[in-house]
Amino acid sequence: MRIFVDGDACPKGVKEILFRVAERKRISVIFVANQYLRLPPIATIEMIQVPDGADLADDRIVELCAAGDIIITADIPLAARVVKKGAIALDPRGTLYDSNNIGHILSMRDFMDDLRGSGVETGGPSAFGQKERAKFANALDSLVRLALP
Repeated sequence: MRIFVDGDACPKGVKEILFRVAERKRISVIFVANQYLRLPPIATIEMIQVPDGADLADDRIVELCAAGDIIITADIPLAARVVKKGAIALDPRGTLYDSNNIGHILSMRDFMDDLRGSGVETGGPSAFGQKERAKFANALDSLVRLALP
């Protein structure tokens, strides 16, 4: 099992949790982004920088991930693509995307996108705080415990 991170929009608090998991559990954590990310010198952390361009980081994550991997992303279309490959996607707010729920979540995302495209203001996500950070940490811990012997 490896953890891939859609690094361009990953909140600082989530990165800090991932740094600790990489170091304590010796799990490979791979950040994929189109900009350089400052990461700590931990042997199990890797950075893959892709060129600027729409979905290039997403495409690289899909190319590299395999069944059983965990992908950290708030990007619903990316989550759908990796779930199709047998991976598990986890939102930085702790929402798990898997084969049981991704179809419904993707449909809702597309519906909301259509509303915004027609001029309806749908609002954005709430601020990322301690509650969201704790929910993410708990969800990640559960996934890691299931995956490791």
